[in-house]
Amino acid sequence: MDLRIQRSVVSYLRTRPKVLEIGPFVAGFDPDTDSPFINYATPLPGAAVTAADVRGLVEAFAGAGRKPRLEYVTSSSPELENLLLDAGFAVEARHEYLVCTPQSSSASRVPEGILLVEPDSDRDRAALIVTLNEAFGEAPQATETDIARLRRDQDRGGLALAALAAGGCVGGGQAMPPQDGVSEIGGIGVADRFRRRGLGGAITAEIARRMFGRGVEIAWLEAGGDDSWRVYERVGFRPAGRRLYISRD
Repeated sequence: MDLRIQRSVVSYLRTRPKVLEIGPFVAGFDPDTDSPFINYATPLPGAAVTAADVRGLVEAFAGAGRKPRLEYVTSSSPELENLLLDAGFAVEARHEYLVCTPQSSSASRVPEGILLVEPDSDRDRAALIVTLNEAFGEAPQATETDIARLRRDQDRGGLALAALAAGGCVGGGQAMPPQDGVSEIGGIGVADRFRRRGLGGAITAEIARRMFGRGVEIAWLEAGGDDSWRVYERVGFRPAGRRLYISRD
């Protein structure tokens, strides 16, 4: 499973507006944002990595004007972490990821008064982005770049899902465009006043169901804490491996 997830990460990075193949690494950049969560690199699974390769990676990020950063499944390059630490990188986080298949997925009841719909206009996309930003403690705004990126992912086979109540958008999430039958689900967020009602689980389950209906074989995600971990397990996600987030200032 680790190998398949890491391969999908590599494939997805290769869809960025600017892609660099740097020795055993693939780096994806978006010129419209300097966010390190969008501009990062990942190793080719199983490829040998040297200290010189890491130096080349750092130089490539400097040339692109971006912070050197990597995300990857740890077992896909077990020797890489020490090389990165020796080069001045620092661990941001270690997460366990969970996977779901059509056979393990489970439906979750949508709370009364909520509709789950895919935004098909930029106005609706903006409302979803604003709601999710606010749910994650970020500025409640949606730039043209944010909207275009979401639209582009939808056009490539990804999925955005908004939870609508009488007052507008109150939550949602997204699935990335599938790569080799694998899709990452992320950004599941719910407005404060609608939490603790099962909405996060319902959104996750519905995103997975719709992606499986489009031919996806494996959906995966990461849980941000014990509460979300339990939510995802209830709708069919199971622990499968570990990922590392690491960067250098």
